[in-house]
Amino acid sequence: MSDLAAALDVVGARWALLVVERLLDGPQRYGDLQRDLGVPTNMLATRLRELEAADVLSRLPLRHNTRAYALTGRGIALREAIVALGRWGAGES
Repeated sequence: MSDLAAALDVVGARWALLVVERLLDGPQRYGDLQRDLGVPTNMLATRLRELEAADVLSRLPLRHNTRAYALTGRGIALREAIVALGRWGAGES
């Protein structure tokens, strides 16, 4: 498997990079991610589990049995690629 294929295996699924992009601003609760992204709840739960298993994000315990999600160092390392993809999507070189 090529390096690019390995990366896409982790973040190539629908919604994965959008979750990572949102978490670049800092930790977010599940409900906030769901509301801000508009992702179906079952899909968000799946993506969060997958990204956590890949060490891209981690769960942070909060009060009242709730959790927030935050990027790990591996997740933060995606910043440059996400910014470049955003520029490309906007038609910039």
